[in-house]
Amino acid sequence: MNQADIKNLLENVAHGSLSVNDAMARLRSLPFEDLGFAKVDHHRSLRCGFPEVVFCPGKTTEQTVEIFKRLAQNGGNILATRANEEKYLAVKPHFPQARFNQSAGCITLRQKQAQLSSATIGLICAGTSDLPIAEETRETLEIMDQRVETYYDVGVAGIHRLLAAGKRLQQMSVVVVIAGMEGALPSVVGGMISAPVIAVPTSVGYGASFQGLAALLGMLNSCAANVTVVNIDNGFGAGYVAALINRLAEKGTVCP
Repeated sequence: MNQADIKNLLENVAHGSLSVNDAMARLRSLPFEDLGFAKVDHHRSLRCGFPEVVFCPGKTTEQTVEIFKRLAQNGGNILATRANEEKYLAVKPHFPQARFNQSAGCITLRQKQAQLSSATIGLICAGTSDLPIAEETRETLEIMDQRVETYYDVGVAGIHRLLAAGKRLQQMSVVVVIAGMEGALPSVVGGMISAPVIAVPTSVGYGASFQGLAALLGMLNSCAANVTVVNIDNGFGAGYVAALINRLAEKGTVCP
């Protein structure tokens, strides 16, 4: 339940179209609901602007479905990350409109009409092997109503592919750059644009990449001052932060 929902609830009580007891029943699970195995945070949207996100690894299929159902009761959009097909097939009978992006491992349920941002986020990934993380980022951005433009397979080994999009990238309010191997791509992008760049190292690479550690260290040592870095393979985190930056950009508090 978000701020608008609570305001509408109180107005209905004030106008007499909803009884006090009914209103109390709807508010009973706030701020959180204890399921025994999980405490579902129903106030997350009110505090942070988006409902609690379900991180599926380590949860049983039954636990995932129950958390998903309880979150959906408030009518908000739902995102579950790192899900597999088994968990999606368990969710779908309850929510036929739920979508599953197998590459991203994301289950999404849209219950609110999309109100796309006016400012645009650029989403860049170095190679096709980075697509699962890029798609996790895209799913996160889109369920948060962000306008996204994707530029996939534009790594530094063929830098002309990136340079072809340079003029458009300079118009973005924030850009997410995803790369494995040596992790050089965010530094290149950072030197091309004035907007914040969120770098995502991936675990793609040969042995000395150390499952993304080489890319992470390369990005942390970027000489481009507008580059910041999230954890290895954390497409969700990058997408979430990019959405918050874009919201601020729309209010005129971040450079265009």
